[in-house]
Amino acid sequence: MKRQNWKSGLEAVRSKISSVLDKVEVGMLIGGTVILTAVLTVNIIAREFFRAIYFIDELTQFTVIWTVFGGISYAVRKVRHIRMGAIFDFLPFKVRKILMFVIQGVNAIVLLALAYLAIVYVIKVGRLEQTTPALRIPYWIFIGIAPLGFLAAGLQYVLAFLKNVVEKEVWMSAEQQIEYEESGY
Repeated sequence: MKRQNWKSGLEAVRSKISSVLDKVEVGMLIGGTVILTAVLTVNIIAREFFRAIYFIDELTQFTVIWTVFGGISYAVRKVRHIRMGAIFDFLPFKVRKILMFVIQGVNAIVLLALAYLAIVYVIKVGRLEQTTPALRIPYWIFIGIAPLGFLAAGLQYVLAFLKNVVEKEVWMSAEQQIEYEESGY
């Protein structure tokens, strides 16, 4: 009975963290895509009928950086990343389970290490007090999402690792047991 309480408690914590991350990530992806679309559309109209807007390139670059790094964790959670499954899918269950622990553990360590290095880099850039040429925004704000993206993706691998601890089946992420969802096409 104690083991079951431990598992359900761990799953409740995992589920809560995943739910919060999902809302933030989806918001960033939707917001970034909408902003990028609007900015590029306005720039096309301005360039054709008036004058190109001088800061659009920086704003576009900023939006792409924030969307990419904001979406890393989402890709990990939804298993929307590159995966070499041809051999993995044919391995025996126990080997797949062990291999999944190794893959998720190594990915979590690497991404959390990248988060640390990105934090160090952002702090160094912040100390330089560099600003962007057109908008005059501190450059560290542009790249400040990188450590957060790496940290969130690393946490997704930790959550997936924990999911594999409490569940008998092999889970690719904390939310998906198999790589591909069934679709109508």
